[in-house]
Amino acid sequence: MNLAYRIMLKIEKLSYQYQQTKVLQIDHWEVAPGQSWLVLGASGSGKTTLLHLIAGILKMQEGQLWWQNTDLARLSESARDRLRAKSIGLVFQKPHLLPSLSVLKNLRLAQTLARRKGKRQACLDLLEKLGLSEKMHALPHQLSQGQAQRAAIARALVHQPALLLADEPTASLDDANAEKVVHLLQDLSQAQGTSLVIATHDQRVKTHFLNVLKLD
Repeated sequence: MNLAYRIMLKIEKLSYQYQQTKVLQIDHWEVAPGQSWLVLGASGSGKTTLLHLIAGILKMQEGQLWWQNTDLARLSESARDRLRAKSIGLVFQKPHLLPSLSVLKNLRLAQTLARRKGKRQACLDLLEKLGLSEKMHALPHQLSQGQAQRAAIARALVHQPALLLADEPTASLDDANAEKVVHLLQDLSQAQGTSLVIATHDQRVKTHFLNVLKLD
């Protein structure tokens, strides 16, 4: 099957189960380049499982998941790792920054893993946009919760991924900060031409998206 690049991501008859319990079932879903989607569902509806399948963290069980013109089910674990490092950005509810590295070095490591050489200025520019220039040499434990989250967003976007996946990025935030994070993800992904998929049970986020995939 040869998909045109007008489709970033395509899913057909995808299902996944843990032991004997099915946690995810999607008949059909497509994400176009530069498009923003909200995956909405209650806890246990398979949102995180879906993101992990797209990112290649989990191996496919049933169905088809096409990344541009690549069938993820046919990729080895190492090939999925390379695809994720090069083309996918990940943002989680908790930042998961490497504690022994400064903010800047966390970003530089992401570039190295994506094989982006000589892009220090891109890190500096992104940190400036996120209001983190003065924290570039700080360690993660020296950051506030909001600063750490913005640093995690910067790390996810610094290698200019084709797809940005965000898992419950607003769950622990108050209304004002939740709205800021959503706008930040949308604005930065739009500026880079990156497709955006946010998975959440947070109903506050729903009003910011035209494209919504609901999981039962």
